[in-house]
Amino acid sequence: MTDPPTHDPSVVALELERLRGTLETGFARVDGALALLVQRSDQSDRQLAELEDRVTDLERARWPLPSLAALVAVAAFLLSLWETAS
Repeated sequence: MTDPPTHDPSVVALELERLRGTLETGFARVDGALALLVQRSDQSDRQLAELEDRVTDLERARWPLPSLAALVAVAAFLLSLWETAS
């Protein structure tokens, strides 16, 4: 069993066609994997933007709490001063 001579144009063309098919298959797999990664990246970006919006909303809703706590403390202090004075 001997290999056919490599200088035969039909053998070279056949091997080149096989190599081309293998490369096309590989590129298709890489393209598919890249498309999946881009889709996942877009989803992550969208989720991150939604999370940032939610955090911003929570921060905005939280700002009056320390002010209210300070007002209640001052009112309690003034009330205790008034009761001790009377």
